[in-house]
Amino acid sequence: MSNSEAAIRIDGLGKTYAGGKRALDGVSFDVPRGQIFGLLGPNGAGKSTLINILAGLVMKTDGRASIWGFDIDEHPRNARLSIGVVPQEIIFDPFFTPRETLEITAGLYGVPKDQRRSDALLAAMHLSDKANAYSRTLSGGMKRRLLVAKAMVHSPPILVLDEPTAGVDIELRQQLWDYVQQLNREGVTVVLTTHYLEEAEQLCDRIAIINHGRVVANEPTRELVGRAQEKAVVVTVDRDLAAAPEAPCFQKIALTSERTLEIVYRKDEVNAGEVLSALQREGLGIVDVSTREPDLEDVFLSLVRRDG
Repeated sequence: MSNSEAAIRIDGLGKTYAGGKRALDGVSFDVPRGQIFGLLGPNGAGKSTLINILAGLVMKTDGRASIWGFDIDEHPRNARLSIGVVPQEIIFDPFFTPRETLEITAGLYGVPKDQRRSDALLAAMHLSDKANAYSRTLSGGMKRRLLVAKAMVHSPPILVLDEPTAGVDIELRQQLWDYVQQLNREGVTVVLTTHYLEEAEQLCDRIAIINHGRVVANEPTRELVGRAQEKAVVVTVDRDLAAAPEAPCFQKIALTSERTLEIVYRKDEVNAGEVLSALQREGLGIVDVSTREPDLEDVFLSLVRRDG
């Protein structure tokens, strides 16, 4: 199998649940090896269904998928050995300790005793001091980190994280991302779904956006952010205003203080110079100007609205 082959290849994947709900509708994309790949979409878009199909928990209705070159139908065992999935729901036996949880999981994956890395994984997840505590006594953040350790017991080349930082405080979130980035530097391909668009923008090399069970975008993060057509400019003028002026080139305008206006315009229709000229035509002197660059949230909202 060549290195150029995708880590995950999804081709025309569909899922129709009993009752006729079409959760995935002809989804196709590749996850390149060695990247951090973001899978984004509103609630109910089909992200978790897709991950559950890859994890072998949900049967697909049509299409194909392969993991590390192994077709999930033809080589299900090898496909499953090539992926570690951190589910959204926190599920494990509350009466096992974290160390026992990892040892049992490693046994299920057939990892020989002398090749198990339970203590190293607990240390990486800052759980060494809880190695022998009942899992039910762990905080929510610790349980989520234990799930990450559990997904890595068989050293898979691909790690999938489904909303891993939901309900995790900022410090733990940062620790988790540091670990994920370290794994990625060591060659692990990472797929993550997240609600935190800022997080995806900082971490992901490439992002696919899924909506109503279809892929509406799939491109390198920088290019995707560059697609945002709306731009914002904050202008300070030379006198107090009672109301915001209007002009056809303003998509939106808000008076944020007596002398400050925030104007949104479409960069594919007008440029900042025309926006400022419109203010000057209203007899306003411009004291200061700053622009706000579009971010992933702008792109996400415009794509999802357009697809709505």
